[in-house]
Amino acid sequence: MTSGTFLGIPRRHRHEESPLRGETSFPKAAKTALANDQLRRNLKHATGTIRAKRALVVNEMPDWEQLRDAGAAVKTDVMARMPELLEQFEAKVIERGGVVHWAADAAEANAIVTELVRAQGVSEVIKVKSMATQEIGLNEYLEEQGIAAVETDLAELIVQLGHDKPSHILVPAIHRNRTEVRDIFLSEMTGVVEGLTDEPKQLAMAARSYLRAKFLSAKVAISGTNFGIAETGTVGVVESEGNGRMCVTLPETLITVMGIEKLLPRFEDLEVFLQLLPRSSTGERMNPYTSLWTGVTPGDGPQNFHIVLLDNGRTNALADQVGRAALHCIRCSACLNVCPVYERTGGHAYGSVYPGPIGAVLTPQLTGITGHDDPSASLPYASSLCGACYDVCPVKIPIPDLLVELRARAVDADRSRTIPGGWDAAMRAAAWVMSDAKRFAAVEKTLAVGRLVAGPDKLISTLPPPGSAWTRTRDMPAPPKQTFRQWWKESHPEGSIARSADPADTEQKDGHR
Repeated sequence: MTSGTFLGIPRRHRHEESPLRGETSFPKAAKTALANDQLRRNLKHATGTIRAKRALVVNEMPDWEQLRDAGAAVKTDVMARMPELLEQFEAKVIERGGVVHWAADAAEANAIVTELVRAQGVSEVIKVKSMATQEIGLNEYLEEQGIAAVETDLAELIVQLGHDKPSHILVPAIHRNRTEVRDIFLSEMTGVVEGLTDEPKQLAMAARSYLRAKFLSAKVAISGTNFGIAETGTVGVVESEGNGRMCVTLPETLITVMGIEKLLPRFEDLEVFLQLLPRSSTGERMNPYTSLWTGVTPGDGPQNFHIVLLDNGRTNALADQVGRAALHCIRCSACLNVCPVYERTGGHAYGSVYPGPIGAVLTPQLTGITGHDDPSASLPYASSLCGACYDVCPVKIPIPDLLVELRARAVDADRSRTIPGGWDAAMRAAAWVMSDAKRFAAVEKTLAVGRLVAGPDKLISTLPPPGSAWTRTRDMPAPPKQTFRQWWKESHPEGSIARSADPADTEQKDGHR
């Protein structure tokens, strides 16, 4: 029986699944994803395309680094003044005719939204793509309460009709190709014409026809938000299809769920983020649709506006002086598109609605880590630490540093265990061997066996336990034909290495002098 635990990661056991915290550890879920060749081809094509577009539009900006610095400075200011800015934002929303609700966690937020929908006497609502509502599992909760939530973003609609889960922050259906999308439409969507092909134009027309009826009949819409401006109480959504604008203008009632970290202090701060976000996320110079609304305007747009300010672990993250940097994230997903780990495993392996490098640092802070059995505890290890995520982050979140910090905390939390894990045992054995020159020299003599085990490619792919914990997930290079000690002895016949490498011998010889 094989284990899904990488060497170096504490063993995990079953944990209750939630939209934020997965059921299984990352290594176990990643192993399943890696066996899906179609998934890997889809991800490689999609992320490669987005990377190229982003690089093109970023390289044409001579002040890109200054924009990144400005974005990071604004978010740092928001974190430092969060209580003050939230109070200012609440007052401005109320002043303009909106209603503000506060939700400490997912259960409270779901209950508030459900009650607001029921108050309108409807059993169906339309939705704008929203990470916050995915985070709290709003669609599933509404369904349990007898309310249908129809996603209007094309990618989210594909995920919903396919009874699937999003695997990317920006492109939730990135793991699906066009043929798979056509098959989903044919089997799940009403009113689809016969002979639908997988041409993008035909797929878009089918979705448009399906959603048009929903837009025109819906009385309640639910949205997330990209930004909430404290100075004016304005809320904003940026998107590419126009579905968001239909949702925030047509229905009588609009309910917005907003994570409290989405604040910007001033309206003019939008100037920075409306340059950073589209170039980092979709590789576009500007968003096709940017919708901003402030409270209620009589005779124009929704006449009932409610906003639910969501905590759900954010204040705990804010209290962490190191980890709070993860709250700077503007959900552009640039870090996902350059991550070699994400490109090979996809988003489902992370278990959380927040996949990729930013998810690996944000999720553990939102959920907390309840122990080494918690799947969230494995996420900081889901990275090669290559640093590409930091290079592309528009607000300069030091993701590699945060990953290392979280790994260190996980190791520290395990130090009190009386029974050592595999990594502990390996490190203690290495310390015992390397603390004595004779023991170290004896182990070196066994390296010749490694060369025999290695194949023509000079890689060791299979070792018996406990070495199998390493070779199950990584190859090991064959040992060199000559160790440094052997080379030194041959090139320095006076034997100085022998004296320095064997303290006992050195002390004995020194004693005879």
